[in-house]
Amino acid sequence: MPTNNPPARSSSRLARLDRLRRLTVRDHQLLRWLAEHYVLSTDQVATALFPSLRAARLRLAQLHQLEAVSRFVDVTTGSGQYLYTLGPLGAVVHPTQFNDPNQASVRAPRTSIERTERIIGSRRLAHLLGTNQLFIDLIGYARTHEQTRLARWWSEQHSTAAFAAASYAAGHGTGVQPDGHGIWHAGGRIVGFFLEHDNGTEPLATVLRKLRAYEQLATYGPRYPVLLRVPGRRREHHLLGALAGVPTAMPVATGLHGEHPAGPAWTLTTDPGPRRCLHELPSDHGPDNPATNPHRLTTNADDLNGLV
Repeated sequence: MPTNNPPARSSSRLARLDRLRRLTVRDHQLLRWLAEHYVLSTDQVATALFPSLRAARLRLAQLHQLEAVSRFVDVTTGSGQYLYTLGPLGAVVHPTQFNDPNQASVRAPRTSIERTERIIGSRRLAHLLGTNQLFIDLIGYARTHEQTRLARWWSEQHSTAAFAAASYAAGHGTGVQPDGHGIWHAGGRIVGFFLEHDNGTEPLATVLRKLRAYEQLATYGPRYPVLLRVPGRRREHHLLGALAGVPTAMPVATGLHGEHPAGPAWTLTTDPGPRRCLHELPSDHGPDNPATNPHRLTTNADDLNGLV
């Protein structure tokens, strides 16, 4: 005869509530990022949220014990550091996270463990880390420079979903699919941008085809610079050569992986002179039309997206 065991379930629930109470505001910020952006390295977490690498390691070890985060060793760069994903407790806090970094996958993972396994085995792991690095660098920069701030950090899936409805409303297709989208405050300016993180594995023709959707977006939405971030100067030289003399409705700028994105790291394809800082790039929030430009940003309406 089956029996219920309410005390055991009650004890488990109380234990989970106790672990939830032990999460700090900073912990919740980290879990929000892991829910949307899948994976962060120890160094990235330290840069964005902690006063030192040691402090980050200590707290991350505690969060791992609480099952707020899961971790595995980085085999993409040879650094041997831990990479962190959303753990079982983190999935309780964020049950509707963007689920799968593998675009070809249809079925959403059933558990946080399955989600972590997919991230570990994803061919896009190095791409995810590289994409996230640009935003982490900006957040880290803002921690030590007054009057600077990353006001928006959207993942590929978030950005694609957010602009898809606007694209259909304007009578176009699925819209842009950037690797990331952000809003950067610096130098008295607010600059939006779309990131295309390039590891040099795609033909240049494929990279250039991605710009077509941005050309459509420029006719009805924001005209933010598209950042083509490439692994080396040779790749950048070829891109600049391919785009030389080609008019683009959306500003396009190239930059290198190793250069800090807040500094003079960007070369405009229409003006290949001295490199510019991110806040110096041309940026237009677009027409004030809620149907086709619902995410329009003004100086008085910033999308903080939980950033610190």
